Amino acid sequence: MTRKVLIVNETPVPPDERCWLEAKTLARAGYQVSVVCTKMDAEVDAHRVLEGVDIYAYNPPRQAHGLWSFAWELAYCWAHSTRLSIRLAREVGFDVVHACNPPDTFFALAALFRPFGKKFVFAQHDLVPELWLSRFGDRGMIGRVLHRGLLLMERLSYLIAEVVIVPNESYKRVAMRRGRLPAESVFVVRNGPDLEKIFLADPDESLREGREHLVCYLGVMNPQDGVDYLIRAVAALVHKHGRRDTQFALIGSGDVIDELKALAAELDVEEYVTFTGWVFEPNLLSRYLRSADVCVAPDPKTPLNEVSSFMKIMDYMAVARPIVAFDLAETRVSAGDAALYAAPDDVDDFAAKISELLDDPQEREELGQIGRRRIEESLSWTHQEAALLAAYEVVFRDHVESIEPEGQPE
Repeated sequence: MTRKVLIVNETPVPPDERCWLEAKTLARAGYQVSVVCTKMDAEVDAHRVLEGVDIYAYNPPRQAHGLWSFAWELAYCWAHSTRLSIRLAREVGFDVVHACNPPDTFFALAALFRPFGKKFVFAQHDLVPELWLSRFGDRGMIGRVLHRGLLLMERLSYLIAEVVIVPNESYKRVAMRRGRLPAESVFVVRNGPDLEKIFLADPDESLREGREHLVCYLGVMNPQDGVDYLIRAVAALVHKHGRRDTQFALIGSGDVIDELKALAAELDVEEYVTFTGWVFEPNLLSRYLRSADVCVAPDPKTPLNEVSSFMKIMDYMAVARPIVAFDLAETRVSAGDAALYAAPDDVDDFAAKISELLDDPQEREELGQIGRRRIEESLSWTHQEAALLAAYEVVFRDHVESIEPEGQPE
C-alpha cells in the first residue's frame, strides 16, 4: 500500500526551497505527497502537479505589517489549510500530516485528524518564539502574554508529534529541552542546497552593471534579516572607503522591501544597489551568484539568528563564493572557514570585511573552494535525505505497530 503524506506550509511551494526539497525527496522515495500552501500570485493554478508532487494552493492573505494584521494572516492561513486538508482527507487520503513552521498553529490541524489514526510530523524550520522576539521585540505585558502563547503552541506541537525534524543541533537541543523530547525523536536535517538548482554556471559580466565588482545578497527581506545593515555597509563602502567600483545585487523580497529602497535613497547609494526581486529561473540565479566576487549574510545577532542555519549560506558555498557574515554561532557551524566574520551588528566591520575580500582575489578563491568542498562532502541536500527518510521510517514503523491486530489467544 502506498504511504500518503500531506505537507502543510504557509508560504508558496516550490519557492519555499526547504519545504520543496522535503516534498520531492519523499515523492522520489515512493510516498504519495500532497502539499497545501499559499499561491505566489492569483495566476497560479489552484491544483498542479510538479515532479510527482500534488500542490493545492489558495490565494495569499494581505501582507502583514502590524501585530494584528500578523494575527489575521495566521488565522487566514490556518482556516484555508484546514479547509483544503479536510477536502483532501475525503478525496485523496493521507496517513501523515507534515507541518512546516512557521507558524506553530498547524498542531491544531493535525489534532483534528488524530482520532482517525493520522500521524504528525513537526518540521520545525524556525523557532517561532525567538522569531517573535527578533521581529517585534518587547511589547510590554501584551507582548509577554503573546510570547508565552507562542511557547505553548510550540510545546503542543512537540507533544503530539511522532517525530520532530530540525535544521541543526541548536534547534535539536531546544526541542529536547522545551519539548522534553528524547534524542531519538528529533532528527537533524540540515538546510542543504539542491545542486540541480544552484550550480557552477558561467559568470555573466553584464550583471555587474559596468562596475569592477559585484556583491550579492540572496534571501528574504524581513525586519529580522538585517538587510538594512547591508545597505548601511554599502554607504560606508561608498562614502567612507571611497569605493565606487562595486555593484550590490539584492535578490529576494519581503515585508520591508519599500523601507530598504527608501533607506538606499536616504543614504545616497541607490545607484549602487539593484533590487532584483525573486529570481526563480535556476540558470539566472546561478549566474548571479557565480558572477559575485563576494556574497553576504547580514543577519544581526538576535535570539533567532544566533541559533539558525541560513539557506543562503549553503547556496553561496554551493557556487564556490566567499562569504562575509556577522559572527553568529550557527553561521560558523555552517560556513566554517569559507567566510570572514564581522563583529555582530558592526556595520563598519562588515564593510571592512567586504572591502578586504574585494581587494584579495586569492583569498576569495581559497574561501570559495573551501565552501564548495564542504557542500560536496557533507552539506548538500543529497547528504540530508537519509535523515529525513529515517524519520519517516520511525513514523511508519510506529504506525504499523499501532494498527497491527493483536495475536489470537492460544
